[in-house]
Amino acid sequence: MNQQFFGVLFGLAAFIAWGFLPAYWKQMQAVSPLEILCHRIVWSCIFLALIISFQKRWGEVRSIMNIPATVKGLILSGFLIGLNWFVYIWAVNSGRVVETSLGYYINPMINVLIGFLLLGERFSRLQCFAVFFALAGVVYSLAAYGSLPMFALTLAVTFSFYGYCRKKSSAAPIPGLFIETIVLFVPALGYILYRAIFLDTCFLNDLELSLWMVGAGVVTSLPLLWFAASAKRLNLSTIGILQYLAPSIAFVLGVFVYKEAFTRHHLITFGCIWTGVLLYIWAPLVKNRVKNKR
Repeated sequence: MNQQFFGVLFGLAAFIAWGFLPAYWKQMQAVSPLEILCHRIVWSCIFLALIISFQKRWGEVRSIMNIPATVKGLILSGFLIGLNWFVYIWAVNSGRVVETSLGYYINPMINVLIGFLLLGERFSRLQCFAVFFALAGVVYSLAAYGSLPMFALTLAVTFSFYGYCRKKSSAAPIPGLFIETIVLFVPALGYILYRAIFLDTCFLNDLELSLWMVGAGVVTSLPLLWFAASAKRLNLSTIGILQYLAPSIAFVLGVFVYKEAFTRHHLITFGCIWTGVLLYIWAPLVKNRVKNKR
């Protein structure tokens, strides 16, 4: 019971933190998304290096680096998560918080498709309906606006394929994330130095913005540590339900705090997606009920 209790607490901390992350990026609207991304990468890498040093896990990092196939997989997942971070920051600071929440509502349905197409997993009937409703929401958005919700789809696809790459990797979460960020560290640091020398930059010229940029490493890495602690203590179905806290909080922030538009067309799109989400959550509950009856 203690393990379950602390697992739920860690899970709540991780997903609530991710839900409020748009409010953090909004503090740096004067900074370009690319510069924010580079600071996020650099300071995340430094923060993770401190954690690995504190936990005395450099041996794990060296062991991973000696396996070329694992390193190649982490390079790919590093570029995927870097693209995901960039699109997320760009979307938030261009007034698309609601669309980011749509992306993370769609994400589990993309996971189901990847599992079916690449991992040989089978759909349950309810999962088929869940994917159908998610697809219906995207198609309706295309019909209503004449364009796809590209921020949402890019976030969903990149994070799903990132999860797929990490699932295939034998690397533990913290050393693996460190290697992913170290891959991006040199170009990110190079861009920060380039801006400092040749272009205007707020870093070190504006104390408040500089602290927000340094803190990006903490707000990136800390929720991942909480999530890893939660995943060790809870079953996947519980984590699957908790994960919807993050896009729900982001949705509330977008509509009620940042006053983003939420029209009838948005309602129909989200209605389809939310129906898919409910079916996705319900599917494992039905499966467990059938098992218990047997």
